[in-house]
Amino acid sequence: MHIVLFYWWHVAQFGTLLQGGYTTGPKPLIDLLRQRSRPYLFSNSLPPAVVGCASKALDLLMESNAIAQSMAAKTQRFRSKMTAAGFTISGKDHPICPVMLGDARLAAVMAEDMLNRGIYVIGFSYPVVPKGKARIRVQISAVHSDEDIDRCVEAFTEVGRKHGALP
Repeated sequence: MHIVLFYWWHVAQFGTLLQGGYTTGPKPLIDLLRQRSRPYLFSNSLPPAVVGCASKALDLLMESNAIAQSMAAKTQRFRSKMTAAGFTISGKDHPICPVMLGDARLAAVMAEDMLNRGIYVIGFSYPVVPKGKARIRVQISAVHSDEDIDRCVEAFTEVGRKHGALP
């Protein structure tokens, strides 16, 4: 029996297009997972390009916390402006910002209208989320500028008024 206490580790999962995921952590933990993790025993290695990109991303994050600080500021900007506009944003401070709408049809038409305005967001409804909890997921990125965020909020406000999500 192995007891693992107080280990910081990270698991990243990628969609089918990127073919898998990875786990990072202290060597003893990784060794344990290699020996005992059933999914690991029956899976393939990640493509070298994915490993290289993930490794570089971790290097950048370890060099400076400027990216994390920038992301936090951008996320706060979006969340506060959307809340001020009258939207309900679920969660606290994560860069994935669910704009709660409740109605599945409303989420779908608003997401489509946003795409027509050049802003790619995803509408989610049942069975992906519980009935009555439809939402549009907005994901803030490190490459978004303040102008991008402001444009997105303005578009949401216009689209929300057009479709009755806002007064």
